[in-house]
Amino acid sequence: MGCACARDHATDERYERLEAALKEWAGRPGALIPALHRAQQIFGYLPEDVMIRIAEALDVRLAEVYGVATFYSFFSLKPRGKYTIGLCLGTACYVNGAAEVLAALEEALAIRPGETTKDGLFSLSVTRCLGACGLAPVMTVGEEVYGRLTPAKIPGILARYREKEA
Repeated sequence: MGCACARDHATDERYERLEAALKEWAGRPGALIPALHRAQQIFGYLPEDVMIRIAEALDVRLAEVYGVATFYSFFSLKPRGKYTIGLCLGTACYVNGAAEVLAALEEALAIRPGETTKDGLFSLSVTRCLGACGLAPVMTVGEEVYGRLTPAKIPGILARYREKEA
């Protein structure tokens, strides 16, 4: 039985790629996490119809798919921005001003942690440690690490990424 996603998105090559991956994993024990990972690579997040299709293809309950997708922070049920910002709120970062940096990010991006900007460029998240306590407060934008942050540095950092898109 195919889900509505296959019919509704017949022209969307992402669903064709998903189906090919699911055929590879059908009937294999331990396939749920790799299937979710591949689906997120394809779609950028895990839409509900995709999770339903994964449950059908792997013959697992939807509750199990949802439970795994929400347990692991790597997975996202909402679209993420092109650039994911992760601000550390661990002890060293917090005592060195991370809360003020977070306020500057929220103001500059007009979003809160867990949200994505309307233009789809940035997603904001908070972490507990990035392993760079000597540079506190610290944040990442994608793979780039920014340390010794102050609220005044935020507009310039964001501008670098916005300029890449102009």
